[in-house]
Amino acid sequence: MPKTHVRYVCRNCGRVTYRYMGRCPSCGEFNTMEEVIEEEPKAAHPYSPALPGSEPRRLAEIEADEFERMPIGLREFARVLGGGVVPGSLILLGGAPGIGKSTLLLQVASVMAVESGPVLYVSGEESARQIKMRAERLGIEAHDLFLVTETNLSRIMGHVERLGPRVLIVDSIQTTYTEDSTSTPGSVSQVQRCAARLQALAKSSGMGIFLVGHVTKEGTIAGPRVLEHIVDTVLYLEGDRFQSYRLLRSVKNRFGATSEVGVFEMRDTGMIEVPNPSEVFLAERVVDAPGSAIVITMEGTRPLLIEVQALTGATAFGHPRRTANGVDFNRLLLLVAVLGERVGLRLGDQDVFVNVVGGMRIGEPAADLAIALAIASSVKGRPVPADLAVVGEVGLSGELRAVGQLAARLREAAQLGFKRCLVPRRIRRGGEPLPEGIEIVQARSLREALAVAFGA
Repeated sequence: MPKTHVRYVCRNCGRVTYRYMGRCPSCGEFNTMEEVIEEEPKAAHPYSPALPGSEPRRLAEIEADEFERMPIGLREFARVLGGGVVPGSLILLGGAPGIGKSTLLLQVASVMAVESGPVLYVSGEESARQIKMRAERLGIEAHDLFLVTETNLSRIMGHVERLGPRVLIVDSIQTTYTEDSTSTPGSVSQVQRCAARLQALAKSSGMGIFLVGHVTKEGTIAGPRVLEHIVDTVLYLEGDRFQSYRLLRSVKNRFGATSEVGVFEMRDTGMIEVPNPSEVFLAERVVDAPGSAIVITMEGTRPLLIEVQALTGATAFGHPRRTANGVDFNRLLLLVAVLGERVGLRLGDQDVFVNVVGGMRIGEPAADLAIALAIASSVKGRPVPADLAVVGEVGLSGELRAVGQLAARLREAAQLGFKRCLVPRRIRRGGEPLPEGIEIVQARSLREALAVAFGA
């Protein structure tokens, strides 16, 4: 809204005041002061280019040509984006401090500077010398990679206009400010205005722009929620600080599938891609150990085999403990209740600890059966067969419910050498045919699944 100024003018002598008076202080006349409202002229926007294709056209007249993505070099990163960087796209990367956001983007910038053209890396938190030291540690020597330390958006626009890069990286959006707003950098208005101007720059120039975003203690992008609506893609870099593995997760993507995941390992030489995460997560598995089960979980469109461990023991207190690491705590309570009431396992005086190996987090209900089998295995002291993978959702009545993308899960298990897979019984026929080379064992209830795993 334009700013307005209110003043009062005497229609008799023209005296101007900025508050209402019943009598003019100059001519002495009564009821001659009239209210005048003036609007401050709106200043021209410092950067408001006309977007192409602003004229309305019929849908049938618009050509949907397939755009050519810019190669990104890292296959795991490209996989999460849907194949590469779309020209004119705005990508937001968030993550906890020290998780590796700047390291990953510096590696991406070095590859894109060779493959696609000049890349401008703008840092508002580190000096160019600090970034140079990191680049030397990573072994990066890209001729067309330009660095600048700047937080003023107008100056960043000036650097972009003079250099003409194909890709722009802003690290971070919370440190960038525009002179259009008098609020401090990182505030709601500053973040929103800076993101809107960068969006206009991306759409008008066809430049790919990466924004680094800080996260709150809850793990969400700091700043206004509208920031995630402005950008085309939202990525989160996740991982346990005590583990070396990092997960690049897509939660929004206008040019590809959502919920895709790329797996990296943080080393001294940078982010190293993990092409077969299932094999890595199972490398240190102890075969025939009680309290362990292998679940086939889906991360986006990628099936992963992950080990779920459980440990039970007699409690030393009046109330037994329930500890969940990598799974939802309320889901663990539900499964403990089902095992006690529907199967007859005595867990009322047992502490129950559940852990997902590798610092992973499993959020889908398809891991219910693996968690229940791991707990039962620890209670009974009998291991789950080493060649058996499991997948299935457990209901409150103890029944097993079907899960999605079962064929993809089974193919991944067969490739890693598993001979059998315990799945819920298929009630509805049809759908995608299941792969060969792996024995499919079906169970209708949790009690039947325990009989399959440990014998009658």
